[in-house]
Amino acid sequence: MGVIKVLVVDDSLFMRNLIVRLIKEDDSIEVIGTARNGVEAVQMVKDLRPDVVTMDVEMPEMNGMKALECIMDELPTRVIMLSAFTQEGAEITISALQSGAVDFISKPFLTEMSDVGEVKKELVSKIKSAARTSLSTLIAARNRLNPVVHQPVISKKSGPKDFKEIVAVGTSTGGPKALQTFLSGLPAQFPSPVFVVQHMPPKFTLSLAQRLNQLCQISVVEAYNNQLVRGGTVYIAPGGYHMNVVKKQGEYRIALHQESQVNGHRPSVDVLFHSVSKLVDVKRHFVLMTGMGSDGARGMAHAKRHGATSTIAECEETCVVFGMPRAAIRLNCVDHVLPVTAIAAKLKQLICSS
Repeated sequence: MGVIKVLVVDDSLFMRNLIVRLIKEDDSIEVIGTARNGVEAVQMVKDLRPDVVTMDVEMPEMNGMKALECIMDELPTRVIMLSAFTQEGAEITISALQSGAVDFISKPFLTEMSDVGEVKKELVSKIKSAARTSLSTLIAARNRLNPVVHQPVISKKSGPKDFKEIVAVGTSTGGPKALQTFLSGLPAQFPSPVFVVQHMPPKFTLSLAQRLNQLCQISVVEAYNNQLVRGGTVYIAPGGYHMNVVKKQGEYRIALHQESQVNGHRPSVDVLFHSVSKLVDVKRHFVLMTGMGSDGARGMAHAKRHGATSTIAECEETCVVFGMPRAAIRLNCVDHVLPVTAIAAKLKQLICSS
């Protein structure tokens, strides 16, 4: 595409000026306007037709969440949320990502990082990635999830310590929506543990786990170190920590650590996939869904060489960003390329009928 037209929305003049300053030096991006609140943002989206909107969460008159809903209802546009690094900010951001936002950036990252060049690189990268996102894919993903249908309240009992198969999942940009679609398709009695790496900072992964646990029949938790693994439970790697799965004295446990980033991420999908590949006493299934970059692709190829039972990649038609799945497909290590709506059914077929 040509020059990316961006609308910057924030009630803080400082933040508006900072974002404009960080991105205006890139020749492929043009800031076509700024807005102080959600009311102005909705009108300016209609008047200016931006390619991407950076949207503050907390604003007077109309907050970012309400503005996002109005924009997605009236004139769908690619929106990147700017989130406060608090539990409340994380919860709102997760809700926004599941309601149509493409991605998010935490405000502390923008204001507290000493390396301005790194901040600019991240912001510009996310804007360019958002601009490449198919609006029809965003709309379809939002329609799959809205209105949110809450599952009946189910007493979620701990699953068994003994299981024969495990699932490892990696995702990034667009992941919260994809995870909700995928995990809500798994029944409460799903026999296997599911390990998930979603690229997110601390606090956000906890909010994601809590929200998914409310919306899915299967139990969803944020993992903690040395946690005993049980079947029928989804374990989401906490932001800032790599997640390994290890076998100790006949039991499977989670091992978290803060070694260097891998592929620019911590947690990293490759780290998870490599650790799961070593668990030769169980059948192992690997899934890569929407996400920018290639994290998990080499890990999936490694898993395929070391006896993976199945490898699954989300197809381009349903990916918000077809980066990680494409990288795995190019390595010729994928058994099944499926829409996100079909992944749960394929795993139930592979696992529950075996």
